[in-house]
Amino acid sequence: MSETDYYKILGVNKNATNAEIKKAYRKLAMKYHPDHARDDKNAEAKFKKISEAYAVLNDKEKRKQYDTFGSTGFRQRYSQEDIFRGFDFTDILKEFGLGGRGKAGMKFSFGGETPFGTHSRQCQANIKGTDFIYELPLTLQEVATGTSKTVQFKRAGHPEKITVKIPKGMVTGKKLRLAGKGEPSPYGGPPGDLYIRTRVYDDPAFTVKKYDLYANAEIKISEAILGTSISVPTIAHKKLSVKIPSGTKHKTMMRLSGHGLPHMKGKGKGDLYVLVNVTMPKNLTKKQKNLIEELADTGL
Repeated sequence: MSETDYYKILGVNKNATNAEIKKAYRKLAMKYHPDHARDDKNAEAKFKKISEAYAVLNDKEKRKQYDTFGSTGFRQRYSQEDIFRGFDFTDILKEFGLGGRGKAGMKFSFGGETPFGTHSRQCQANIKGTDFIYELPLTLQEVATGTSKTVQFKRAGHPEKITVKIPKGMVTGKKLRLAGKGEPSPYGGPPGDLYIRTRVYDDPAFTVKKYDLYANAEIKISEAILGTSISVPTIAHKKLSVKIPSGTKHKTMMRLSGHGLPHMKGKGKGDLYVLVNVTMPKNLTKKQKNLIEELADTGL
């Protein structure tokens, strides 16, 4: 599906104020309104596009949703009817000195109709209610094992509480759709949906990137030179013995396959990456200093 750039259609930038958006729409509406562009066969289509762009960008909530999710994501949340719901083009066009019905026979806003003229009150019964997006914070452990959460929100002005089963692997940004749990339709159509969108809390032991986990390990200079074994914790509360080969450099990244987070759909897990930091002593004892000087004499 191609992206629709409402800002480009109106010729304004993304930081445009409501006044600038209205001014741009007025200019284009005067140009493409059928009363003014009777000889332009494409005027009606152009007027529909600029009217749709204005209906979205002039509405605070619709504009926020469009800026957040882009054209494709916005279209998944708003149907054509949703975009024009509650938007009275008759008053707007009168304010601009234009009629609510062009001489070309095109309706703009009568009886709840949109600028597309073919929609009637009968089709309003199919207009879906507004969708809700609920951001749900989860701990890393809850993402790893799955959990159940009680979600409380307002629906039609009344508090509602439901229990939601959260599957494994719901990393930040993943969503669950609960059909029919959104806002009721003001026209008697189906209610909107409730989307549960997750956000993973920061964890003291791990950093998360999608399904991969990152942890730090500290070793001494002698261990880096001679090699050693270290114990690495996992999200499954296990300890892995990891061999550090001799000559390991500072900031070496080691990959432990399959010890990350489970994928939300399908099999498999992400990986656990261990960043090996070689610590430098701040103070040396006299004995340590003498030994290092002896090593230096050997060319090490």
